[in-house]
Amino acid sequence: MNIKGTITSVIYETKSSTTLKEVGLGELDINKSPAFFMLNIDGVKVAVSKWVSPKRTRSYPYERVYNTLLASKKITIIPVVKDEGTAGDRDFIQWDTIALMSLLDVYVILIYYIDAEKRITTSGKEKITKQKLDNEFINKELKKIPNYHSSALHWNLKQMKSLSAIVDQAKSNYKKISDKTGVKLKSEKGTDNFLNKINQGVASFMNFSRTRVEEAQKREFVTIQPKEALSTATKAKITIKNYLGGLYCFIVDEVELKDNTFRLIEAKHTASGKIPSKGDVKDGLLKMILYCNLEDVTSDGLVCKTTPVLKLTSSKMKGELTEKSDSKKRNEFYEENTINKGDRKFLNSLFDEAKINSFEVILENG
Repeated sequence: MNIKGTITSVIYETKSSTTLKEVGLGELDINKSPAFFMLNIDGVKVAVSKWVSPKRTRSYPYERVYNTLLASKKITIIPVVKDEGTAGDRDFIQWDTIALMSLLDVYVILIYYIDAEKRITTSGKEKITKQKLDNEFINKELKKIPNYHSSALHWNLKQMKSLSAIVDQAKSNYKKISDKTGVKLKSEKGTDNFLNKINQGVASFMNFSRTRVEEAQKREFVTIQPKEALSTATKAKITIKNYLGGLYCFIVDEVELKDNTFRLIEAKHTASGKIPSKGDVKDGLLKMILYCNLEDVTSDGLVCKTTPVLKLTSSKMKGELTEKSDSKKRNEFYEENTINKGDRKFLNSLFDEAKINSFEVILENG
């Protein structure tokens, strides 16, 4: 099944974000800072998140961004390239990541790594680890944003103009890191090809990114993830366009037809805990933001209606709970599953968020 839709604007109210620790710019070391925090820049407070890789499926970057969405000004820091060595992964920034941040009104600071250490894996292979971002460069960029009075979209498009230079700097730094650590990195041909696409213009970069994303979508379509506990095998590809030129290619874990409406189910599962981790849940919530704002939706070319659903399952869970459950049923569920006070508060805020934004939440055994 192929589902397509568009997003022209985002209207969504978050209720489940984590309180941000405040950090002053003068004391900021981005390599030691929390994954998300409130930054005080000469009395102006901005919410900041950081990615550890340009790939959006690593280390819950969506959770990090989600936790900053309540702030009036939001910034996220993304490395343009991350190379772990020939025995590891190498990821590049994608156009659609920047477009998605623009859609969420998040200012992007593109950055590179400047240092790293060697690590020997249990199988005896060499990788680089503990990669460090250029803190001085980031601080200079952060200082600009409180006085930047244009939109995040405008800022991000300006960032794109410096992308080639930042990738080139990343390439140069990785050569130094390789010389220092003795760890062989991925072939520079891949980075050169990436640079070539960037230098050909935005359209070329968009198409290059799109091909990679669509390939990843195809791979995920035929894969059942360990953190999914599905009641059906009905996955679907969903492709979302927006006015910024972004094209987001996701996989809906389950699709269920009910009352002439397709229920788009994002599934999160845990085999060890009572409920999935907050990181997993908030990763799902960012999908809810997108699915709640879908317009002009079609399924295999036919116009259809959709309802977003966030399904949380656990092998240890007893009973079932939804956002429609009353307080008595909630308390009975919490008691039966010995849900602690902090998780009860989080789940209650999650149910409130679902009601306000008109999506469903289901907790059940899986």
